[in-house]
Amino acid sequence: MLGASRAEALTLLSMSPKVGGAAARATQSPGLSQLFLAFCKVSLSGFGGVLPWARRLIVDERRWMSAEEFNEAFSLSQFLPGPNIVNFSVVFGSRLHGVAGAAVALLGLMGPPVVIVTILGILYARFGEIDTLQHILAGIAAAASGLIFATVAKMAEPVFRKIGPGPVIAIACFIAIGLLRWPLQWVLLVLAPLSIALAWWLRR
Repeated sequence: MLGASRAEALTLLSMSPKVGGAAARATQSPGLSQLFLAFCKVSLSGFGGVLPWARRLIVDERRWMSAEEFNEAFSLSQFLPGPNIVNFSVVFGSRLHGVAGAAVALLGLMGPPVVIVTILGILYARFGEIDTLQHILAGIAAAASGLIFATVAKMAEPVFRKIGPGPVIAIACFIAIGLLRWPLQWVLLVLAPLSIALAWWLRR
């Protein structure tokens, strides 16, 4: 009887949505088709920038990455040549499924927008001078800016919660580039090695 009760308890524990769901999320990895559809969804959700939608889907909805992991992968993407979100799709896809994952994620991210932008480009060339269209585009640009600011705030939260050089480096980078208008490449050339050295020294 005691063995049966213990087995029943373990069965109920494994069926618990709180424990079982967390374990499933921790071990679940999207297949190639899921990866392709996810980045298609991301690419079709944004106007002027899809970073907010990528973070929401990958971190908040699907939980394929933690907030810290997303920040680390996106930081690497910023140092690579090319658009940040394109680099991120390659990094994320290759992390899950190697070369095939990188290609599928990139195709999902770039495929639908290429088709849509080609069609819209043809229409804009014909009707682009209409005042109503200009007002619509201005409104879309404002909404895209707001989404980017919101995403920056979410990405900064885990950095500023930790005790370490991260917040200091982030503030120094913002002041140097955003306020003092110093060249981006020189600021990164100084602050990137400095932040790596400080992080290494604190973890010794």
